Amino acid sequence: MKIVITSKGDSWDSLVDPRFGRTDFLFFYNEESKEEKVIDNTEVQNAAHGAGPQTAKKLFDLEPDILITGNGPGGNASDVIEKSELKVYVGAGEMTVKEAYDAFKNGSLTLA
Repeated sequence: MKIVITSKGDSWDSLVDPRFGRTDFLFFYNEESKEEKVIDNTEVQNAAHGAGPQTAKKLFDLEPDILITGNGPGGNASDVIEKSELKVYVGAGEMTVKEAYDAFKNGSLTLA
């Protein structure tokens, strides 16, 4: 399974970013291959409009099965994501990336 977690940093110890569209990083983890990849998303911080769709494009390029975030995608990004088969889990806003992954694995996050 391929999992992406919105993050404020580039490691398992980084805090989850509760935002989707303006998240600083997308932390990618492939459970089968154990591959980790971090996508820098900081250039959307100053975008007046369209941050969500820009982030959604980067997300879909990773071809994940699961997205874990704090509050979930808003507006336009939510519309795009709802049309995909991607499962979005929320409620990880106060956790580290590792804690969010563990919470997902033990079923304590909410399916959006």
